[in-house]
Amino acid sequence: MDPFCDLIELLRPGAVFSKSITGRGTWGVRYAPYGAPGFAIVLAGRCWLTLEGRAPVVLERGDFVLLPASPAFRMQSDPAAPCRPTEPAFTALRHGEAEGTADFEMLGGSFRLQPVNAPLLTALLPEMVHVRATDPQAGRIERLVRVIMEECADERPGQQAVLARYLEVLLLECLRWPGLARMELPPGLLAGLQDPGLARALGAMHAEVRGTWTVAHLGQLAGMSRSAFSARFSQVLGCPPMEYLARWRMALARDALSRGDRPLDRIAEDIGYESASAFSTAFRRRMGCAPGAFARDLRMTGAAAAP
Repeated sequence: MDPFCDLIELLRPGAVFSKSITGRGTWGVRYAPYGAPGFAIVLAGRCWLTLEGRAPVVLERGDFVLLPASPAFRMQSDPAAPCRPTEPAFTALRHGEAEGTADFEMLGGSFRLQPVNAPLLTALLPEMVHVRATDPQAGRIERLVRVIMEECADERPGQQAVLARYLEVLLLECLRWPGLARMELPPGLLAGLQDPGLARALGAMHAEVRGTWTVAHLGQLAGMSRSAFSARFSQVLGCPPMEYLARWRMALARDALSRGDRPLDRIAEDIGYESASAFSTAFRRRMGCAPGAFARDLRMTGAAAAP
């Protein structure tokens, strides 16, 4: 399994909901920070999207936008249009004039991620990923958006279920979109995978997370000296190689504890610790609590959230 697949396995993304957003005439809405990953696909017309503290960006037909943590933003028919505060809704929305054919249409919604490791996504991506339909590198995303637009245009059985699956694939395609290389990615795995040498070292670590890796050995795999590799890795990934490996092991441990299907000694062995005791000590040092307490808190949180 490559590092990208490892990441997706921990995130386990799914489309929570999607809804139609339409508008006519002059309109503007303002949202408070939402936290969850939000997305939008412009099906017809155009609008302006403004993240707090950023310049307005025009969204046109066929464009796809991903907001990994959905910060405060405004959406308007025109950058000068007044905005009214709006709360996230699970039903279709109409902005502007209530009567008449809409001159703007969008599919918007939110993705669900595995809560334990959801912060991984926001740490790896910029505040907004905007894939324009006219981008030469849009490729697969553009074709997938076109299929989603066709699905939205037809009233066919199972539409919501089909859209949910398409949207999940769209998120994955966005995460491996070649255009990300042109953006200022935060330090992390996705940035590291853009560098061929670092990608080889990351692939080796992820393939054998239990391995007794050294910086010198990883540097050889990357085709660099020990010092050059350590400096480059720290710059692009945001931490030294051995620290990255320790953090990844903890992410795997959190995921295993959330699933609740393996005893501590098995988890310890699977991620490279000599014993359950050594694993528990490392986990407590990094997470602030013992693995057992962490798992119990997850179960209690899950039970409280259940309908």
